[in-house]
Amino acid sequence: MDPLTAGLVACGGVILFTLLGVRIAFAAGITGVLGLIAVRGWGPGTGLSGLLAYQEATHYTLSVLPMFILIGYLAFHAGLTQGAFYCARCWFGALPGGLAVATVFAAAGFGAVSGASTASAAVFARVSIPEMLRYGYDKRLAAATVAAGGTLASLIPPSAILVIYGIIVEQSVGALLLAGFIPGAISAVNYALIIIIWCKINPKLATPLPSVDWAEKFRSLRQTWGILAVIGVILGGLYTGWMTPTEVGGAGAFIMFCLAIAHGAKWRTIWEAVRETSKLSVMIFTIVWSILILVRFLGFTGVPSTISEWIGGLHVPRLGILLMILALYFVLGMFLDGIGMLLLTLPVVFPIILKLGYDPIWFGIIIVKMVEIGLVTPPVGLNCFVVNGVRPDIPLSTVFAGVWPFVVADCLTIALLIAYPEIATFLPNNMGNGGG
Repeated sequence: MDPLTAGLVACGGVILFTLLGVRIAFAAGITGVLGLIAVRGWGPGTGLSGLLAYQEATHYTLSVLPMFILIGYLAFHAGLTQGAFYCARCWFGALPGGLAVATVFAAAGFGAVSGASTASAAVFARVSIPEMLRYGYDKRLAAATVAAGGTLASLIPPSAILVIYGIIVEQSVGALLLAGFIPGAISAVNYALIIIIWCKINPKLATPLPSVDWAEKFRSLRQTWGILAVIGVILGGLYTGWMTPTEVGGAGAFIMFCLAIAHGAKWRTIWEAVRETSKLSVMIFTIVWSILILVRFLGFTGVPSTISEWIGGLHVPRLGILLMILALYFVLGMFLDGIGMLLLTLPVVFPIILKLGYDPIWFGIIIVKMVEIGLVTPPVGLNCFVVNGVRPDIPLSTVFAGVWPFVVADCLTIALLIAYPEIATFLPNNMGNGGG
C-alpha cells in the first residue's frame, strides 16, 4: 500500500472509530502511532511519537489553557454568574422574552471569564432555567436559550478552543483571542434579536417582567465589576501588548481567586476548582498530543498537500470552496466534538484556506462559529445534553426543537463575517506587539 492510500485509509478509520463511540484521543493516537511505525519503522516511529508528545507538553502557548479553565471554575464559585444574571434581568427583563435575553447577555458575560461552553451551559441551566419556568416561559425557549447562550464561551475570550486552533495552525493566540471579542458580542446581540422576534410572533412563549426603575438598574451594575475587571485585564493586556496570553491568564486567575475568597468560597471549594481544572486540562492535552501524532503521520503520507492541491485546482470561485468547507463542518459538527473536529480537519483544510488567500485569524473565528453550531445541533449537540443532564425534567427532544432559531442567528453572524471580514480582524490588526 502506497503512503497516500495508507493516509486516506487512516483518515477514514479515525472517523469511523469516532462515530462508533471510540474516544477521539485513542482513535487518533493509536492510528497515528501505527501509521508512523508502518511508514518509518518501529524505532523511528515510536521515538517520533514520544518526542511529539514531549514537545507539545513543554509548548509555552499551551500553558494558557489551564489558566483560562481555572478562571471559569473560580468565577462560578465566586458567585459571578448569579450577579451577571441579576444585572441582565434588571436591564432586559421587560423586553419580550426578557429573561431569555438576560440569560444570553449574562452567558456572554460569563463567557468572558470562562473558556468552556459546556460549563457555561451547566451553570445557567441551574441559575436561569428555574427563573424562566417560574414566570411561565415555554420549556423549549428556556432550555434552548441556555444551550445556545453557553456556546458564546467558545468565541468570547478567554476561549480554550481558539487557543487550540492557534497552536495547530501556528497563529498568534493573542490575535485570535482579540479577534473573537466583536464577533462574540454580535452573536449575543443576534441571539437576543432572535428571542425578541420569536416572542413577538408567539407571545405565549414568555411573559415580560415588570420594568425596573433606573436606580435599581444602575445599582445592579455593581454586581458585574468582577467580570469587568477580568475582561479589562484580558483585553487590555492583549491589545496593548503589555502581557502575553499566558500572563493574561495568570493575572485573570489571580483576580478570580481573590474574588472567590472575598465571596466566602471555602478552601475545599477552591481545591475542587483546581482539581476540575487539572482533569479538563489533562483531557485536552491528551487529545492534542494524539491528534498531532496522527497529523505527523498524515504529513509523511502527503494527504494534506494532495487534497489541498486538488481543491485549489478546481475551477470554482473561492467563496464556493469556502461554503463547501463550512458545509462539511456543519455536518461533522453533528457527530464530533469541537476540539476533535478541528484537530482532525485543520491539517487538510488550513492549507486550502491559505492557498485561497483567506486571512487565517478570520478563518479561525469562522470555524469556531461552526463549532458553536455543532454544540447545539442533533444528534450530538453537547450543550443540549448538558442542559438535559442538569434538567432531566426537560426532554432532550424539547431542547433540540428549540435551538434552530439560534442556528439561524449563527448563520447570520457567519454571513456578516464573510461579507465584512474586518469585524474579526479590526482588533488584532491594531493590537500591540506582545500578543503572540
